[in-house]
Amino acid sequence: MDAAVGLPDAWSQVRAPVIVPLLKLAVAVCLLMSVLLFLERLYMAVVIVGVKLLGRRPERRYKCDPICEDDDPELGSAAFPVVLVQIPMFNEREVYQLSIGAVCGLSWPSDRLVVQVLDDSTDPLIKEMVRMECERWAHKGINITYQIREDRKGYKAGALKAGMKHGYVRECEYMVIFDADFQPDPDFLHRTIPYLHHNPEIALVQARWRFVNADECLMTRMQEMSLDYHFKVEQEVSSSVCAFFGFNGTAGVWRISAVNEAGGWKDRTTVEDMDLAIRASLKGWKFVYLGDVQVKSELPSTFKAFRFQQHRWSCGPANLFRKMLVEIVTNKKVTIWKKFHVIYNFFLVRKIVAHIVTFTFYCIIIPTTIFVPEVHIPKWGCVYIPTIITLLNSVGTPRSFHLLFFWILFENVMSLHRTKATLIGLLEAGRANEWVVTEKLGSAMKMKSANKASARKSFMRMWERYSTNKTTAHILPPFPPRLSVTNFQR
Repeated sequence: MDAAVGLPDAWSQVRAPVIVPLLKLAVAVCLLMSVLLFLERLYMAVVIVGVKLLGRRPERRYKCDPICEDDDPELGSAAFPVVLVQIPMFNEREVYQLSIGAVCGLSWPSDRLVVQVLDDSTDPLIKEMVRMECERWAHKGINITYQIREDRKGYKAGALKAGMKHGYVRECEYMVIFDADFQPDPDFLHRTIPYLHHNPEIALVQARWRFVNADECLMTRMQEMSLDYHFKVEQEVSSSVCAFFGFNGTAGVWRISAVNEAGGWKDRTTVEDMDLAIRASLKGWKFVYLGDVQVKSELPSTFKAFRFQQHRWSCGPANLFRKMLVEIVTNKKVTIWKKFHVIYNFFLVRKIVAHIVTFTFYCIIIPTTIFVPEVHIPKWGCVYIPTIITLLNSVGTPRSFHLLFFWILFENVMSLHRTKATLIGLLEAGRANEWVVTEKLGSAMKMKSANKASARKSFMRMWERYSTNKTTAHILPPFPPRLSVTNFQR
């Protein structure tokens, strides 16, 4: 009883000299971070409008004439550069056929295309299925190789690095990477390789992701809103202003000589793609983003898979910033403007401040001030700025504008996981190098969508029968295709 009575007295004694000053300091810091985030969003909005109005499209800034045999009939297919396509995999039962089939269907001379399937699977059955799929395409004349490792050292970076050690890679000029759930269109190489072929200063051509399951559930719609802003605004602006942006790890084409000059793949963080992009940029190489070239991919449709993915995407950049800050500052090959863009815009605001301010300010400090009325938060800081930032974020996906309220709630919930992951990366704590492969549903997702469509059709038929009061023959909906799995043995 005495302890309960003493709590209000203790609170009143600590409140004025300790709680109020600390809370005012926290509000000031968060307001500063909010202003930084607001200015960065406003800057990108102005630039993207200028890019659209001035027509600064990649094909107007760089030479990108198609490569064809007609230019020199004597050369034939030798007029095309040799391209290496790498498909890293890990227990991809549901999607391995989709990605391998799409890559083997690329429109490019077969003698100028080399496909590597880098399988780190731990399931023997899946490994055998992937190997037999590779053999099936090899019998059709595709130059495809199936490669495994004894261990998963370095995870994806380790697999890609191992694939580059083969002698035949020296004959390849360019390297394309597709994750196991990505399905490029047949003309992908014809639309991307010319930028590298005609512009020797370009190291990377990045295509945009197109999500085949964006309408799967409300969570995938929320992801689409965030990622569309990243692709349609952030990467477009970075490509137009300073020819630098973070490689997305897939659906991109690299100049192999640039990769080697930058030091190749490194597994010091869980964002080996971003690591390589920054090192190549510091060597003076330029990047091009092609928003019109889209590659089909899959969004995580379970919260568990999405949470692990966001941990990696938040922790990795923060950890890389910790490890590369000095290297970026002391670099002498790039301009001060490019250093400022990489440190301030790319890392500090987008990868660190954006996560921390969303959680600390909107989820902790603003609710706390309700109990401490002495601390005042200006209306521009808690209403106007977040409203404008939210509206600017929504321009990437106009069709989901009516879902903004749910997107705000979703982002606030995820801000806890992202802030925790960011701090783990900055402090290089125990889970800094944790790598959990994002689960992909592939054909299972298609079956689920097909079942939903069949259910809707069945309901409509039942309603029609009821409303017309007529007896009609019941026609079973067609069953969705199903993968036939055989228990292969070596």
